[in-house]
Amino acid sequence: MTKQKKTAGKPAPGAKPAKRAPVGESGPKTKLGQLEAMLRRPDGATIAQLSKALDWQVHSVRGAMSGALKKKQGLKITANKEEGQERIYRIAG
Repeated sequence: MTKQKKTAGKPAPGAKPAKRAPVGESGPKTKLGQLEAMLRRPDGATIAQLSKALDWQVHSVRGAMSGALKKKQGLKITANKEEGQERIYRIAG
């Protein structure tokens, strides 16, 4: 058996540098972080908006709000429904 040489962390000649997010424009990296950010908006969000943005099914959004945000993180989530409109969810506080 022959040992292979370990290469230093140098990029190959002509390789493109890794792309980085512009400063100040990075948002939450996880889907739960995105969910929390959407619920913290002054306008809140509907289940349909959350489901579409996260690419989750509706029951998964409700479960994440109930389990991860309410029970585990202790956040208070309010739901308001006005006549003829969808229910709007927000994080109170």
